[in-house]
Amino acid sequence: MVRAYENDIEHKYWYNLKTGAVEQGFKSPAPDRVGPFDTHEEAEHALEKLRENSARWAEEDAND
Repeated sequence: MVRAYENDIEHKYWYNLKTGAVEQGFKSPAPDRVGPFDTHEEAEHALEKLRENSARWAEEDAND
């Protein structure tokens, strides 16, 4: 069953870069958060995901 708010960005999870906390919805100013993530657990691993993406993009740039 798909919940009505599943695609509603306001109900997604965000990682607060200042506090290190996971938040649901727009609780912090945009410059302080990254996301959205579908689950709390995904948001908990936001920094790992950012590092992975950064490394991948650097590698892609180096190969261009």
